[in-house]
Order: sequence, then C-alpha cells, then structure tokens
Amino acid sequence: MSTLEEIVGRLLTEQGLTVAVAESCTGGLIAHQLTNVPGSSAYFLGGVVAYSNQVKERVLGVSGETLSVHGAVSEETAREMARRARRLFSTDVALSSTGIAGPTGGTPEKPVGLVYVALAAQDVERCERHLWRGDRLENKQMTAEAALEMLRQYLKARRP
Repeated sequence: MSTLEEIVGRLLTEQGLTVAVAESCTGGLIAHQLTNVPGSSAYFLGGVVAYSNQVKERVLGVSGETLSVHGAVSEETAREMARRARRLFSTDVALSSTGIAGPTGGTPEKPVGLVYVALAAQDVERCERHLWRGDRLENKQMTAEAALEMLRQYLKARRP
C-alpha cells in the first residue's frame, strides 16, 4: 500500500507539476514527508520554515498588516503564506501550515491544537481550519497529513 506522500508524488509526476511549502507549526515536517519519496526532486522545489513573524514577513513577504490584524495563526496568514511560497519558488502549487502545536501558547480564542493549512495554485486557493487534541508531535503530524491530503484532493480533482 502506498503512503500519502507516495500517492501525492505520483500524481505530481503524472501531471508534471511542482510544489513548494511554507511551514510554521510543522517545522519542516511537510517538506520532510514529501522528500521521503525517491525522485521527489522532480516535483518538490523547496520550502521555508517561517516560525517567526519576522521570517513570515521578510522571507515570504506576508503582509505585516495581515499578521497584526489577524495574527500568525489565522486563515488569512495561511493563505498568504501559501500564495507567497508559490511565487517565491515559482511552483504550480504550494502548501502552508500555521498553528499552535502546544502544549503551551494557546488562548481562549486560539487554543492549543488550532491550525490552518492552505493550498495555493493558479486555479484555486483553499484553506482548512483544524482543532487537534493530541500532544505536540501528534498535532504536527496531523497537520502535515492534512496538508498532504489537501494536495492529494486537489490533484485528484484536476485529473482528466
């Protein structure tokens, strides 16, 4: 049985598409999973681990206004991170993740386990909100898998 990253890799290869990532709460885990597949250099171009707001702004080009108005953990930031990663790496599609992995850092409005994953492509932009209940590592893993699943669904939907 194929892993999710193998399925995504096969679909990207079949469709001749490239992907990049902009990760915050997953700390590079999405890129790690994508590059676990032999031959992934054909479709995975790179990524940015933008853990701090300064890196989100300076490297990715996320708007300071977006960060100050909506916060780093928001749909708006996740969408902008994906959009900017796609432009930065000149890829067909990009994924992003931002959230609060825990066990600390949550607030009543934005509790531990709250994450946003986004996908940006030329023809579509998507964002999902998740509220995980695991520990830090489980929250990171579930977020990475949610991002890869979002990519899988996008790729399956665009197949001829």
